[in-house]
Amino acid sequence: MSCKALVLSEVFPPQTGGSGKWLFEIYRRQAKGQYVIVAGESLREGDSELSYPQPVLRRNLSMRFRGIRSFSSLCSYARQIRDVGKIARQYNVGILHAARPLSEGVVAWAIRKRYRIPYLCYVHGEDVAVATTSRELKFITQPVLGGAEMLIANSHFTAGMLQNEWGIDPSRIQVMHPGVDTTYFRPADDSSKQSRWKDRFVILTVGRLQQRKGHDTVIRAIPRLLPRFPQLLYLIAGEGEERSRLEAIVRELGVSSHVEFLGEVDDVELLACFQGCDVFVLANREIGRDAEGFGIVLLEAQACGKPVVAGSSGGTRDTLVPGKTGYLVDCKTPDELVQVLKQKLADEDTRKLIGERGRQHAVDGFDWATLGGQASKLFSSVGNV
Repeated sequence: MSCKALVLSEVFPPQTGGSGKWLFEIYRRQAKGQYVIVAGESLREGDSELSYPQPVLRRNLSMRFRGIRSFSSLCSYARQIRDVGKIARQYNVGILHAARPLSEGVVAWAIRKRYRIPYLCYVHGEDVAVATTSRELKFITQPVLGGAEMLIANSHFTAGMLQNEWGIDPSRIQVMHPGVDTTYFRPADDSSKQSRWKDRFVILTVGRLQQRKGHDTVIRAIPRLLPRFPQLLYLIAGEGEERSRLEAIVRELGVSSHVEFLGEVDDVELLACFQGCDVFVLANREIGRDAEGFGIVLLEAQACGKPVVAGSSGGTRDTLVPGKTGYLVDCKTPDELVQVLKQKLADEDTRKLIGERGRQHAVDGFDWATLGGQASKLFSSVGNV
């Protein structure tokens, strides 16, 4: 059996995660049978494998630590190199596609050394940013980046980091944005807004509850927004380590009736959230070296015809047209967020106009069908593909 490439990703649907979704959508639009997917096996109870045009092989790709100083990490890497190397030879692949520098890129680098199979590597802003905070992680990330035939950056922000902080030649970097399914994420009829949110001014954030996502900035803005939007409701979809701290801030500010934690949501409820909100906010900011690499949720919101507000740090700039489909603000404090919501997005007709522009922006530049074709050309430009 022979395939063009082996795609290695710990995260892959039905597991949640933006990077896995990106790969899922890209490779489902490639020639059938030309790729084999090796994905993490950590399916949740009740999950089942999705129908897919490429073979998906589940293996244990989980790692507690990404470094190489612990015995358990070395054993995990050795196991993955052995398993993935065996599959690569079984399918006679010409190249590996690693989902991230750590840990998939390390495995691909080792297989290149051992079996002379080249690889390309996807890079997200947070991947290389976090690696710079640890000498150990930087030590193992540098050869991974240096040994790849091509680095696919998810944003111009990420590409800039690769050039300026890692010394990568720009000719080896290609920017390929994640996308959105504009047939699924679409505007709803006016009558479809969920009854539980009727007559509320709904601000929505979707994403893992992490410091860099800035949920706390939005919560702290609520008391200053209530005089203008007395029926304000802030919906938070997602789970994460920040939840207890965020709940404490809500109690401290006395805004419990204006904040609803939805937890993890499935695709049906996610669409309902996007269609039912008035404004989507991702108040991302840099926390140390941790930054938002792109922001797929901003595209999903625009595809649903919603105005978006995002933090001005990281790679979110690539997702919107400032002043046309949304706004970029400094989210280290609530000040600019409050100003934009009160002065730019308070009027319903204005929100509708911006949302219509956002929908067209998503369809024209970020539909998965378009990006799948771009990816095919990109993959073909690399040898052995």
